[in-house]
Amino acid sequence: MELSVLALFVPASFFVSVTPGLCMMLALSLGITVGVRHTLWMVIGELVGVALVALAAGLGAAVVMVQYPAIFQLFKYCGGAYLAWIGIQMWRSQGQLASLDAAQRSGRPSAKSLIAQGFITAVANPKGWAFFIALLPPFIDQSKPLAPQLSVLIATILLLETLCLLIYAGGGQALSRLLEHAENVRLINRISGTLMLLVGAWLALS
Repeated sequence: MELSVLALFVPASFFVSVTPGLCMMLALSLGITVGVRHTLWMVIGELVGVALVALAAGLGAAVVMVQYPAIFQLFKYCGGAYLAWIGIQMWRSQGQLASLDAAQRSGRPSAKSLIAQGFITAVANPKGWAFFIALLPPFIDQSKPLAPQLSVLIATILLLETLCLLIYAGGGQALSRLLEHAENVRLINRISGTLMLLVGAWLALS
């Protein structure tokens, strides 16, 4: 791909990724509750979902989602309900989900659960679909092979997405450390649970 094309694509992609949205709020919430290192499991699931959505948009498969919106809506509602359920569990928690103390880490979400959260949020995120459907095609040169171009664009997207997720997760962990130092573990649970409920509602209603 031409460098001039990438020079336009990189800032556009970064701006969309770093803007507060479903995935970034999820990273912030998990940064509060489990720390950056364990949040990496969610990042893996989210990146797989983003790559799938970007590939589908690049290949034109997103048209199917537009033609059958009921399927997409159902997936959104299920994903939103799942994330809201996690938020309620955080609210009901007595501290085991929020504490970053090594002795209490056994109560944190499993790697599979975090991967599922990231994947569902990415695939059911309307902002992601809208971005890829609207902005990917203009950066693809139809006179050149599609696969190499998509590979470069998707790799760029995943790199920037990873950076932004880590920024949000790091901010969440910093907040958690601050609150934990003040021995407000229950407040940590309430903040992270509220964020998760907002993400679930946002996903279902967007």
